[in-house]
Amino acid sequence: MSRITRLLSWNVNGIRGVQKKGFLEWLERESPDILCLQEIKAQPDNLEICLTEPPGYTSYWNCAQRKGYSGVAVYTKERPTSVGLTMGIDRFDVEGRFLRLDFPDFILFNVYFPNGKMGPERLQYKMEFYDAFLSMLQELRKEQPRLVFVGDVNTAHNEIDLARPKANEKVSGFLPIERRWMDKVVSEGYVDTFRHAYPDAVEYSWWDLKSGARKRNVGWRIDYVFVTKEMLPSVKRAYIMPEVMGSDHCPVGVDLETA
Repeated sequence: MSRITRLLSWNVNGIRGVQKKGFLEWLERESPDILCLQEIKAQPDNLEICLTEPPGYTSYWNCAQRKGYSGVAVYTKERPTSVGLTMGIDRFDVEGRFLRLDFPDFILFNVYFPNGKMGPERLQYKMEFYDAFLSMLQELRKEQPRLVFVGDVNTAHNEIDLARPKANEKVSGFLPIERRWMDKVVSEGYVDTFRHAYPDAVEYSWWDLKSGARKRNVGWRIDYVFVTKEMLPSVKRAYIMPEVMGSDHCPVGVDLETA
């Protein structure tokens, strides 16, 4: 008998920060089956138990070696059959950007992809991370075609995905090389669930804090839920939640029909 699994993804830009802005109350109210967080900027050992063990959830964490930086976490009502914390490449793994959770019906990846704005070296790091991640997915897909990956990809794919495309053509996050990788992801049979459901929708998931861009809705859509084409029939709904405050990003999500 099938059921609906509600999966949300949110770059919280510091889990302590969103805790002060009503995160736990929001979690209780929304009650997703799975919540993937990026940029937690904390070690679970240093967090209150209400954050590491909220009622009804098991949590999994992967933190950067550098304190107060990067990091991902997943809260889930259903325990996974296995959990992976590593891509197997040390220079990526030290930044705590990756969590793999295997469920009976699909494999989920929660990923905080690198930002390339700090300079040429970080852009190269970002592109190498992109390529390594996609290669890993492609190998795994030969055995398990039902894959989901979510997170802050740190790239707006097409002009519709940011408010000012012309002004950002030479800015990391909308560079041709980054967008070509997104093209490749789609060409290999991974589906951007929101854009598939809403081909012409102009909605964003990140707004620059310093410029007050959110009030003017001058944003970027850089947070995604991708599924393999084999899993697309299981996607019953895809959405962005711009009304949810607390971070410079907002949550994105899907409802999945699962066994």
